[in-house]
Amino acid sequence: MRTVLTNTFIAVLLFCLQQNTNAQQLYFPPLIGNTWDTVTPASLGWCTNYIDTLNDYLQSTNTKAFIILKDGKIAHEKYFGTFTVDSLWYWASAGKSLTSVLIGIARQKGVLSLSDTVSTYLGKGWTSCTQAQEDKITIWNQITMTTGLDDGVPDKDCTDDTCLIYEADAGTRWAYHNAPYTLTHAVLENATGVTTNNFTTNELSLKTGISGLWFQSGYNEVFASKARSAARFGLLMLNKGVWKNDSIITDTNYYNSMVNTSQNINKSYGYLWWLNGKSSFMAPGFQAQFPGPLVPAAPADMFCALGKNDQKIYVVPSQNLVVIRLGDASGTPQLAISGFDNVVWLKLNQLMCSSTSMAETDKANLILTPNPVDDVLFLNGLNSEATVTVYDNLLRKQLERNIIPGQSIDVSALPIGIYFIKIKTKFSVTSHNVIVAR
Repeated sequence: MRTVLTNTFIAVLLFCLQQNTNAQQLYFPPLIGNTWDTVTPASLGWCTNYIDTLNDYLQSTNTKAFIILKDGKIAHEKYFGTFTVDSLWYWASAGKSLTSVLIGIARQKGVLSLSDTVSTYLGKGWTSCTQAQEDKITIWNQITMTTGLDDGVPDKDCTDDTCLIYEADAGTRWAYHNAPYTLTHAVLENATGVTTNNFTTNELSLKTGISGLWFQSGYNEVFASKARSAARFGLLMLNKGVWKNDSIITDTNYYNSMVNTSQNINKSYGYLWWLNGKSSFMAPGFQAQFPGPLVPAAPADMFCALGKNDQKIYVVPSQNLVVIRLGDASGTPQLAISGFDNVVWLKLNQLMCSSTSMAETDKANLILTPNPVDDVLFLNGLNSEATVTVYDNLLRKQLERNIIPGQSIDVSALPIGIYFIKIKTKFSVTSHNVIVAR
């Protein structure tokens, strides 16, 4: 018995020492005020001649705020137009990742379990499913996007029972569906007995300085904050849920589950977090697995909170990096995953003096316009011969063309919808989402 206790004590001690070591390596700003230590890109050995290139790209893509944290300190911070350090902006679906943390905190408090059925907190009949079908849907299904509810309904945000329709058994189908996610807030409030705003304030804001507000937008509940609050959230996640010496997420198993593959259908999705470096990914609106990592130009260990119109919180543990982007959409389609992700990481790699291959340059220069497209699609920045293959949202090939620079693609025969386009050159293979609309 004494040996068991001794081994347990040593394990706990080693864990605490590791957490303290991580905290000492990272800088944490004061809980109140705008004081935040900085570090210059030059002192980090970065290629500072690329700062203007990055800023020009950010400005051209409707960015309002952009922050890079290195070891917790601000290495680059830029605001555009009238936006300032004190301006507020919405997180869109990047707020889902914040909700995941709140669910984890509620779980460690013992007020809910991921295996609990959603009906436990919302009552029976919150969907249009049969009772047997509804009883299979758990909180775990909500935060892994595997409720089995139909995401092909006219309004994917609608949380009314008439909009929540059976498509498959819970756990057997992955689909990026806002409505079941939104209802995690009702689950959280009924489990904790306080509003989501109060729970966020008590469990996060007072302990980390992450100030912000959840507000209603149609059916959705959206979080808004200053850019530096988003940076604080990224820093908290970089340090595995510990703010300096205060463990916000005490359950390391939950933290690890959040930022690792949560199910075997979409390998690039954890608990409401997107994951890079996996062998395949699924995208919002598609029932297909696309080969390759989510963001090829980004570090493989990156995990991220992604929202519509390019709200981004990138966390890179291997480099002690957090990157924040808030603003209007960089282009179309305005999905959580966009072409912005890969291009901005190509720019970041240049700034941080990471090698950029001809393939990466080829990818960065290639832009499909217009998008949405009517009849003719142009491949701006194409530098060599290419094979262009167009797939529908079920990954069925719709057309394939061999083209040279300057040529366009006639898509007039394609029905209205979202398409996945693969462009293969001698240097690279890139993928793009394109909307056909008339």
